[in-house]
Amino acid sequence: MIEQKDLAGSFTLPGNSVTLNRMGYGAMQLAGPGVWGPPRDVNTAIAVLRGAVESGVNHIDTSDYYGPHVTNQLIKQALHPYAKDLVIVTKVGARRGPDKSWLHALSRQELVDAVHDNLRNLGLDHLDVVNLRVGGISEPGQESIEEPLTVLVKLKREGLIRHVGLSNVSPQQLAEAQAMTEIVCVQNFYNVARRNDDAFIDDLAAQGIAYVPFFPLGGFTPLQSSALDAAAASLKAIPMQVALAWLLQRSPNILLIPGTSSLTHLRENLQSSLLQISPEVMADLDAVGTRLTNSTSIGDSAVHRGTVAPARKDALPK
Repeated sequence: MIEQKDLAGSFTLPGNSVTLNRMGYGAMQLAGPGVWGPPRDVNTAIAVLRGAVESGVNHIDTSDYYGPHVTNQLIKQALHPYAKDLVIVTKVGARRGPDKSWLHALSRQELVDAVHDNLRNLGLDHLDVVNLRVGGISEPGQESIEEPLTVLVKLKREGLIRHVGLSNVSPQQLAEAQAMTEIVCVQNFYNVARRNDDAFIDDLAAQGIAYVPFFPLGGFTPLQSSALDAAAASLKAIPMQVALAWLLQRSPNILLIPGTSSLTHLRENLQSSLLQISPEVMADLDAVGTRLTNSTSIGDSAVHRGTVAPARKDALPK
């Protein structure tokens, strides 16, 4: 699909057993509207998955509560039997209500059932990486995660899970988890405008732990700013490519999983790994986050004042 195969280099997870190309793919948007039900075009969804892998992606992010079940079934249909180096990262800790709501699912039985649902729908006998999803929609909570994590640790000992990660957590929750098991990755809300985790990312990098930002393109309020526009013009790229390239240059432990249901946007996302942003432009983009931090958070009134505004239609959550 694109010529280059390195996809911004690679990162080896703690334990030295899993090496991922830094540009991956997030499967959430393959489900129907509202991440519910089947896609409008199953053939296109399958083509996107195959195109990602053919282009060098070896890291796919998913969950069985996308659809629910739909994205995992599409992954299996498109890619099974899987390439030896393909790593499928899934998450547990949530479920979908009959009204399409997003609900916590952190009891022992819910977590065990979720792991087995992922195994069945992906056609696997073990899961490479399972992230425990806690907290709110976009912010970590303050609660202890010992109880739900104990369930995943037991499943890891049983061989159903190879590695454990965390999603939507604080540094304190990470420390609590590390006292129980090795943590190979953290998925939190972060992008060029949403910079709450700057210090956390640096700490994870020092520990050799991957940081995987969700909402890398802004989520429900996709990113756009004059700094992104100017950088895109200078690089002969589009603003969303610059936003992804900024993340890749922000820290070597950042892995990306931008999602799309479009072959065109898949190509655009993957091509962002070729962009090299100068130190001067990086500083300009850094200031986007600084201005937002000093005014208001993304998703609040700053979005509507023009600092950040809606952009590409498919730039939804991971």
